[in-house]
Amino acid sequence: MRPADHITDHFRLTEPHKEALKRLGLVTVQDLLFHFPSRYDMGGSSADIGNLVVGSEVTIVGTLQKLQTKKSWKRKIPVSEGVIQDASGKIKCMWFNQPYIAKMYAEGTTVRAVGKVTGSAGKLYLANPRLEKITLAEMEANVSGGLFGQQQEQKASMENGLVESEGTTRGPFSEKVSDEHQLFAVYPESRGVTSLWFLHAVAKVLANGVLDQIHDPIPSELLKRYHLPTLTTALVWVHTPKTLKDAEAARKRFAFEEVFLIQLERGRDRAQQRHEKSFPIEVSASEVQAFMADFPFTATPAQMHAINAILKDMKSGTPMSRLLEGDVGSGKTAVAATAAFATVRTRPAGQKFGTLQVAYMAPTEILAKQHFESFIKYFEQFPINIGLITGSGCFKFPSKVKRGGATAISRTQLLKWVQNGEIPVVIGTHALIQKSVQFKHLALVVIDEQHRFGTNQRRMLARKEDKLPHLLSMTATPIPRTLALTIYGDLDLTLLDQMPPGRKPIITEIIKPESRFKAYNKIREELEAGRQAYIICPRIDEPDPDKAFALMAKSVTAEAKRLKKEVFSDFEIDILHSKMTPAKKDEVMKKFSEHKTDILVATSVVEVGVNVPNATLIMIEGAERFGLSQLHQLRGRVVRSNHQAYCFVCPESKGEQTMARLRALVTAKNGFELAEKDLMQRGPGELSGRKQWGISDIGMEALKNLKLVEAARTEALELIKQDETLARHPMLAEALVRRTKNLHFE
Repeated sequence: MRPADHITDHFRLTEPHKEALKRLGLVTVQDLLFHFPSRYDMGGSSADIGNLVVGSEVTIVGTLQKLQTKKSWKRKIPVSEGVIQDASGKIKCMWFNQPYIAKMYAEGTTVRAVGKVTGSAGKLYLANPRLEKITLAEMEANVSGGLFGQQQEQKASMENGLVESEGTTRGPFSEKVSDEHQLFAVYPESRGVTSLWFLHAVAKVLANGVLDQIHDPIPSELLKRYHLPTLTTALVWVHTPKTLKDAEAARKRFAFEEVFLIQLERGRDRAQQRHEKSFPIEVSASEVQAFMADFPFTATPAQMHAINAILKDMKSGTPMSRLLEGDVGSGKTAVAATAAFATVRTRPAGQKFGTLQVAYMAPTEILAKQHFESFIKYFEQFPINIGLITGSGCFKFPSKVKRGGATAISRTQLLKWVQNGEIPVVIGTHALIQKSVQFKHLALVVIDEQHRFGTNQRRMLARKEDKLPHLLSMTATPIPRTLALTIYGDLDLTLLDQMPPGRKPIITEIIKPESRFKAYNKIREELEAGRQAYIICPRIDEPDPDKAFALMAKSVTAEAKRLKKEVFSDFEIDILHSKMTPAKKDEVMKKFSEHKTDILVATSVVEVGVNVPNATLIMIEGAERFGLSQLHQLRGRVVRSNHQAYCFVCPESKGEQTMARLRALVTAKNGFELAEKDLMQRGPGELSGRKQWGISDIGMEALKNLKLVEAARTEALELIKQDETLARHPMLAEALVRRTKNLHFE
């Protein structure tokens, strides 16, 4: 058996099994080895059902009977129920929110169940026990124990031990768990393949000497410096740990490796960019001051710092790559407009006419149109041609027929003017990177909420190989520092951590069911004062009550009808959600922005790119279903003016963990603080956008460890400084090639 062999070469698989492995991205034997357990269950002492005691962690073996699915009487959530029986008695089992359990196991199936005994004397049950189908042979083999014979244990234990911070060295098989308390590796599953199958498959792979054929890409001096196990030892520990410390040490090693490889990739990209040429952009300080003098506000020190850093970057003649991060309302668009002003005030090299060009890309048509309108206002005193290109139409400012406004033009005409340089600023959606869009002198690309916009996309926009445009990427999404250091290692980071003067802190309250009508009265007060409100729901339509997996949460359609009928009958209510056509969304937002609608009931589609300064109150139903960063983004919809703003969060759950998380929303000073709390409280798996980032679960766990991220970053940048092409580190270069094939960052 070799690492590159296909799994199908060594395992007999059914078609559903093959499809499941494909969904998990597992093709080769090596893929199987790097499919790590998601957690480890500690099996309690083996026990007879007749001797169970409340509160004990136990492992019991018996037959499943009377499996069925029903809904709990109080919360109406789907529940699987059944009974496990052995020679000494029987016990009830319940699996909450897992209706599929009753369909997975046939009556009379022999299983091993691991769980905690719950209930009271005479009414004992196991809540959400972990089940494994077993045969008599498997029971005798005790598959939950180690997977190696004595010879392999000795070989593994001879490798470098993990040197802990206290300076002690321990082998991988020290501090064994007692025979009665085994660690159960639990693997991520997919329909058609179970965790137990992975347990057996990995045992077979490890027993066939595959570890001897896998080379460690991490230099040995790094492993020693940070007391990390070798690759072979780490693979043994991660799949068959004798103690939780072994598993943690292995995961720490793989986390370091993943962050280190990302940092290498980013560092190499950055080093290569330094060899690229770009457009030198230089504008006098007096011109910038004159442009900013017409802003309807005074720039904050944070904005001035960002502008100075950007202008300094663009002056150098090498491509700028900068990420501008700031809360909603902190003035990112004004910074981008100033950068655009400096660009269009610069002549192309060797010319006394024309200007350099700017492409401004937004994630949605609504946001693209809002930026188009904002730029028109910013450039009122310095009139230039500004174009808008989206999937539904094109516009140009200024209009020859509509003084002070924009006019609709054909796509063909707009593209012609962009190609010959007559329109210096072009704003749009992803329509901007279509082949038909050709710029003459594209010098600056501004990207809103699309951070992984890399060198290849910039070349696609520029269509020229000799010069690379400057890049300014912007986000209102709070990003934890560790994530910013890891994912955006090729970008300089600038924070806008100050709000414009006069903005009042938003008042955020957690609304309990008994306080709901007080909240409605406050909304009515705001509406009667001429303001507007958002009400956010987790769903678009009502769930089907007959479906076991249906998410029982408030929906936009039903909530809008209820509010109109029972609460706000004298106000205009409209709805907005992602299933609407772009034209319908625009129509709804236009009515809301013109105050023809008082209340907008919407999904989280309003999270990005909705700017209605007159809206001062937002009510978020089912708040526990959103991440803290997303709640903060939604809350930012109502801090667009100097009026007092309010945010009411309405959780459906009263659990202590839910309430603690929502209290963080009330007390946190800014989005950056919230992002860190979200990372620590909810875990890395809940961070939005993780699929786009292309980081594994173990890599995401590493983001909780700032020291690990900084160490990996320091080592990677130092290595790139000494060996930019990785010519002296061929195994690292090979690992990066494999990573590029598997992940798509840009």
